[in-house]
Amino acid sequence: MHLPPLPLSSHTHVYVQGDVSIDPSAAISSGVILRADPDSRIIIAAGVCIGSGSILHAHDGTLNVEAGANLGAGVLVVGKGKIGTNACIGPLTTIWNTSVEPWQVVPAASLLGDRGREVAGLSSSDPISPRTKPSDVTSPSTNLTDEDAFNGQVPVNPTPASSGTTEEDSPDQPKTESPTSEEETPIYGQGSLDRILKTLFPYNQSVNRPPEEG
Repeated sequence: MHLPPLPLSSHTHVYVQGDVSIDPSAAISSGVILRADPDSRIIIAAGVCIGSGSILHAHDGTLNVEAGANLGAGVLVVGKGKIGTNACIGPLTTIWNTSVEPWQVVPAASLLGDRGREVAGLSSSDPISPRTKPSDVTSPSTNLTDEDAFNGQVPVNPTPASSGTTEEDSPDQPKTESPTSEEETPIYGQGSLDRILKTLFPYNQSVNRPPEEG
């Protein structure tokens, strides 16, 4: 993983402000800032090693760096908590209001801390949005079907009663499809034509008859 280079600092001393106690055996590099807000405290135990450019800012409690803990360059620790014994914090790591267990190794450029406030704000708004979206999507679908009926698009009805009404309304189909009309037209119509032909042409029966209507 590529890490950004640490900026060079010309300061050769350590900044200390507030209630800060440092063990004489602790090694603190140049450019380190140790600041404790009112009603807060920083405790640096024996054998602690803090790299250059690191910032330890105690807020609303005590920040305790236990014996033998190592903090790499550019580490930022804010709030209250504890860095356990012989823990190793990689460079450019941010620790926010949390503790590190003893002998724990934290990789470089890590982010540790309680971000529950941000997650709670997102979780409260997320589940509401998907529940409201489906209702909005279904409502226009019903409106579209109503509009189709007004535009003259008649939907196909699967019920047998509706199919019977459509056949009666159509003017072309009932005459050809009705069985009574097909049986009656060839009997009475053909007989009347034969009688007329016999009266007009009694001696010539080979006259072509008109084509039968189907």
